[in-house]
Amino acid sequence: MNEKDFEKMNQKHLKKEPESKTKTKPLAGTDLEDCLKKALYRKEFQIYYQPIIDVASERIAGMEALLRWNRPDAGMVYPDDFIPTAEETELIVPIGEWVLHTACLQAQIWRNAGYGPLKLAVNISPVQLQHKNFIPTVEKVLKETEFDPNCLELEITESVVFRNLDFVADTLRRLKKVGIIISMDDFGTGYSSLENINRLTVDSLKIDQTFIRNLETNPSSKEIISATMIMANNLNLEVTAEGVEIHSQLNFLKQHKCHYFQGYLYSPPIPAEKFQEILKAEKQQKTV
Repeated sequence: MNEKDFEKMNQKHLKKEPESKTKTKPLAGTDLEDCLKKALYRKEFQIYYQPIIDVASERIAGMEALLRWNRPDAGMVYPDDFIPTAEETELIVPIGEWVLHTACLQAQIWRNAGYGPLKLAVNISPVQLQHKNFIPTVEKVLKETEFDPNCLELEITESVVFRNLDFVADTLRRLKKVGIIISMDDFGTGYSSLENINRLTVDSLKIDQTFIRNLETNPSSKEIISATMIMANNLNLEVTAEGVEIHSQLNFLKQHKCHYFQGYLYSPPIPAEKFQEILKAEKQQKTV
């Protein structure tokens, strides 16, 4: 696929994710906690999907499931505004289960419709990961949705290294025995070491968008990405670059044999209906 075809196919998805026309009312403490409880009950949460693109072929390899909260009185609320409270109150446990179940079910629907198999990436909070019922919950979701565990990628952040590393490492090993892929998100921004990457037995790394964004202006970003790719290849880890917005960034990733990318160059996070339109368009293009 050449550059013109790439842009033509995805031009209607290249616009940045629009902000809500209604400003979100600030909430805190018990008010926010109560609203989150009601939101889960009233089904106000939504899953947006951002395509994960194979760098070499520039075709969809999967999608990341991203949580959004559509408040009737305030419009769209983004995770940074409510996830910290959800974690503090452990509401992230039932919310996270809903996200996992909804995303796996949708991914299986797409697979049954002939759009797959696609890799599904889901973010997992450290609070979820340390919950006693986390593994049984994941197994239950996989059974109920009939989703292939080999296509499920659970993303953890580097902050888990400060939260009972031995327990987390054992949990991840048990998940991997089921066939689930483990990915370290926002790599390079936290406190990871090669020892921790080895102990957590991760399968892939996600390069934080900060490094991609600074490729054009900061030479050290290029060096960091290059070093990350060398390390990852030596450790047999796959790498996904986040925040790719322009072709020069994609070309750099191709030169350094990065495996996947996400970003506005291809598509912002979008609702399931719009994501299916992209899948349909790509499938039709394959048959031409």
